[in-house]
Amino acid sequence: MREYNKNKLYTLLVYSENVAGILNQITAVFTRRQVNIESLNVSASSIEGVHKYTITAWSDEDQISKITQQIEKKIDVVKATYFTDDQLFIREAGLYKLSTDKVLANPEISRTIRRYDATITEVNPTYTIVMKSGKTDDIIELFRALDEFGCVLQYTRSGRIAVTRGMQEQVSEFLEQREQLH
Repeated sequence: MREYNKNKLYTLLVYSENVAGILNQITAVFTRRQVNIESLNVSASSIEGVHKYTITAWSDEDQISKITQQIEKKIDVVKATYFTDDQLFIREAGLYKLSTDKVLANPEISRTIRRYDATITEVNPTYTIVMKSGKTDDIIELFRALDEFGCVLQYTRSGRIAVTRGMQEQVSEFLEQREQLH
């Protein structure tokens, strides 16, 4: 079993051109170093033609730095940077499928949903869907609170999405400098 007490949760923001196979190349770097990916989200970035990978992993700074450097050496990767949580604005989404019978039978369940600022998005005779967006800890806390009522049929969280606390994507400055060289 791996010890996490000396490790921190890091978030890597990786920008690449939209090329088939690049995700496999990126995840292979983690596999070779035996670091497990906690969450992974891939989407278009604010820069046309550039995709953004938001990857979280428990590691120490030396190891995560080496992983980031290896990823950045990949030919289709434009930029890779790692961050701690305090350097980013982070959100996730959680979906909770609850037993409608149990929700209707216990008003405390609805109060708990409201207390956590979650939203009921669908209700039918069989199940009720609740959605919560926010910080990872809040999403997990709501799951634990609902689970105590024995009403949770299914639960899932999205991968983390994150933006830096700066004014623009970090890769924007890099791309501008690259354009000036050409």
